[in-house]
Amino acid sequence: MSPEGKKASIHLTPVSQKLVDLIERNAAELTNAWLADIRKDPNTLTYRHFDPEAVHARAFRVYSHLGKWISQETSKEEVARDYQELGAERCREGFALSEVIQALILIRRNLWRKVMEEGLLDTPYDLYQAIELNNRVSLFFDRAIFYTACGYEKKKRAVD
Repeated sequence: MSPEGKKASIHLTPVSQKLVDLIERNAAELTNAWLADIRKDPNTLTYRHFDPEAVHARAFRVYSHLGKWISQETSKEEVARDYQELGAERCREGFALSEVIQALILIRRNLWRKVMEEGLLDTPYDLYQAIELNNRVSLFFDRAIFYTACGYEKKKRAVD
């Protein structure tokens, strides 16, 4: 922690920061693409019958706050708390755990699809920096998926 009691952010390389900015700036577009994906994915049937505005808000939150999620501003414990709550909530709502995990996977997939479409990775150095960002994003999603499953299973045990 810094002397002011605040956690310091992880320093992002210029290319990584550019990619995070791209994702956050295009959060609405990414969310709409994700919504289209979950509506046609045979592994996310419950999402088709759930309130579209609520589903939209959930994905938009991930995309629009990506920089926060992959920085030291957000601790592992915060990710655990938020995503355990998400897992418990999805269990209460009647989603299958596999659907929730697939929805998170599709969020991540759409994120990288957008990065690749933009063609911002012109040099080997840009690609190297993008790999560094990919590692951070992958760690976040790995934790999000794990803690979502933990929260879901805990809620399921309490209900059974």
